[in-house]
Amino acid sequence: MKHPSNREFFAYWDRKRAGARAPDRSEIEPEAVRDLLGDIFVLSYDPTAGYPFRVAGTRVCALLGCDLKDRSFSALFKPDGRREIGDIITVVAEEMLAAVAGITATSQDGSPAHLELLLLPFNTRAHTPLSLTGLLAPFEREQGPLRDFKLTSWRYLGHPPQRLVPRALRKLAIARGFMVYEGLS
Repeated sequence: MKHPSNREFFAYWDRKRAGARAPDRSEIEPEAVRDLLGDIFVLSYDPTAGYPFRVAGTRVCALLGCDLKDRSFSALFKPDGRREIGDIITVVAEEMLAAVAGITATSQDGSPAHLELLLLPFNTRAHTPLSLTGLLAPFEREQGPLRDFKLTSWRYLGHPPQRLVPRALRKLAIARGFMVYEGLS
């Protein structure tokens, strides 16, 4: 991650997950990331609706020139890049892997703008729609409403090694053949 805001938000998210794959949405406290709230957003994991914004910070809305509530996140991207961003969002939401991406956009005067996108999953709960959070940070001063987002690079941030409790290790050591143990991943 290159942008300091993304590094700060990722570090907070990582502390909140406390070794789990992802924190619960309720564990993210707005007061703790007060200085970053303007750049943070929450997306619904709804591919048919283009992953609509549930909440978007004021700086994100200003960067895009409109209120983003219920607007499609994938529609920000050029048509030929929408499938790629959809695939990245799917991995973040379903595999619970964080992702960071470089983005180039076009400003109102036609000049290029460079941004960094951080996407972070929330822990899944039964009977609760999937959602994810993120932060969109521009490297240059805002140049008016941006359009035509294009992915320039991306990578997934892997999980730390999972520790198995000794009891689970003993079970695995004596297992013969194919066995399924619920609760182990």
